[in-house]
Order: sequence, then C-alpha cells, then structure tokens
Amino acid sequence: MHVITRRQFGALALGTVTCALAGLTGCTDSGTAAGSSATTTSRSDGNMLRVGVRSDIVGFGYLNDRTGKYYGLEIDIAQEMADRMGKSNVEFTTVTPDDRKEMLLDGKIDCIIACYSIADSRKENFDFSPAYYDDQVIAVVQNSSMFDSIDDMKGMTFGTMSGANAAPLLTNKFAEMGFSKEIKQVVKDDNSHVIFDTWTLLQYPTYQELSDALEEGTVDAMVLDGAIAKTYMNYKRSILPDFVVAEQSFGVATQKGSDLSAPVSDAIQAMLDDGTIETLIDKWD
Repeated sequence: MHVITRRQFGALALGTVTCALAGLTGCTDSGTAAGSSATTTSRSDGNMLRVGVRSDIVGFGYLNDRTGKYYGLEIDIAQEMADRMGKSNVEFTTVTPDDRKEMLLDGKIDCIIACYSIADSRKENFDFSPAYYDDQVIAVVQNSSMFDSIDDMKGMTFGTMSGANAAPLLTNKFAEMGFSKEIKQVVKDDNSHVIFDTWTLLQYPTYQELSDALEEGTVDAMVLDGAIAKTYMNYKRSILPDFVVAEQSFGVATQKGSDLSAPVSDAIQAMLDDGTIETLIDKWD
C-alpha cells in the first residue's frame, strides 16, 4: 500500500506540491531561561552551547515560571552533553514544533533536544545523534467514550498538534490498515480541518488546546507522542488499547555538516555506553 509522506499528505489535501503540514501554526511561546546561564551569547563564544528545548513537557523539558529554570530528562542530557563537549555554559531556549526547524537552520540555536524524532525527511536538513529515547505515537481517549479499540472509531474525529508528525503518521497508519482510503474535503487550507472517508482530522496550535478539545468532546481521540501524553493524562483518560500509530526515537539535531554534529553524536554515544542516559531516564520516569 502506498505510504503518504508529510509532503505528499499536504499535496494530496491541497492539490499542490507544497507540504502544508510543515507550515502549520504551532505554540508560539518562546523565551530563554537557563539552568546554567540565561545570558545571550554570540555563536563565536566557544564555551556556550545554545540548546532548543521544550518548556511544556513534564519530565522532558519544562520551564518553571517561578524559578525561571528548565527541568527534565532532556535538560539533564543537554547539561551532561555540553560538559563532555567542553562547553562551560548552556543557554536554553524554548522551541515549538512550529519554529524549531527554522531556529536551527537560522543559527539561533546550536542544537535541538526537544522530543525531536529522528526521521528521514528531517535528515535532509539536519544531522542526528544516536537515539537517546525510544517512544511511540499513541491515541488517548476519554474513558467516558467507551472506545475499546480503533475499530470502534470509524466516523470519529482525531486531533493532533499542528507542526508535529502525528497527522501524516496517522494518515499513513490508517491507509496501511485499510481504515481509510481517501480525503473527502479539505475544510481549511492549512490542513487544520480535513474530512476523510471514515474519519476527521482537527489540528491545534498547542497541546493544551488539543487536550481541552478532547475534554470538551470536540475530538474523540488525541494523537501524540507517548512522552508528551504523560503531561495530559488523568484518571478520566486512557491510552487506546492495541493501537500504536508509529514507533519513533528522539535524537539531538544539529545543522547538517555542522562542526558540532560529530562532538554531539560522540557525547550522546558515550552517555549511552556508560549508562548515563539510562540513569537519567530512570530519574525522570
């Protein structure tokens, strides 16, 4: 069965060769804080590593507004990685699915450690370190919906975060399993509302809005990384059983061909080899 890439999904929906999903609006929250230093430093400062991280994912990258500091697995990985690279200071900057690619390409940050999955399409622009965390893209439903399997969900509405990979991955999954075959209507040109033959896709600018849509019943399931889902789980919600949209792994992204690519990969590999990353995962699990 033909697999739809991110670019092909946009082209199929809009009738163009432009990848619409890549330009969808994401969370626009951005800022700089630091566990080491919050001082803006130029790229020429060899002692500073500027790292793009998430500020809204508990256990991975979370910004405490009261302390002005970031906490989580990826924050600790960045600190340890920088130390092994001989960088005495780390500057953390919040990135989102909507702006992280451009921030790295524009040189506003040196690397991304932000639940950024390793994908062939992304390797066109970036180098990736060895994977430091394996994850799955899953579907979360309200317990009150009584959905026991994906087979119960034909005709239902699925929500994703705009700018993330979830929408094209979900589209591919449904095509591969014969759940869905075609798009019936593109309601909004930015692909934030697309009606398929057996399901509807809605995309939201932030994970909080996606979570709110699930609670309000605007969507019947939200599809997102398992790591991110932990932030929005509660006793009223469950992971849809026996349904994994995709397997994925997170890596550290640097500009393709960057002088930092090899040192970053070497540092992450060493942290994998000596058990440091496993220890950090256990710490934040």
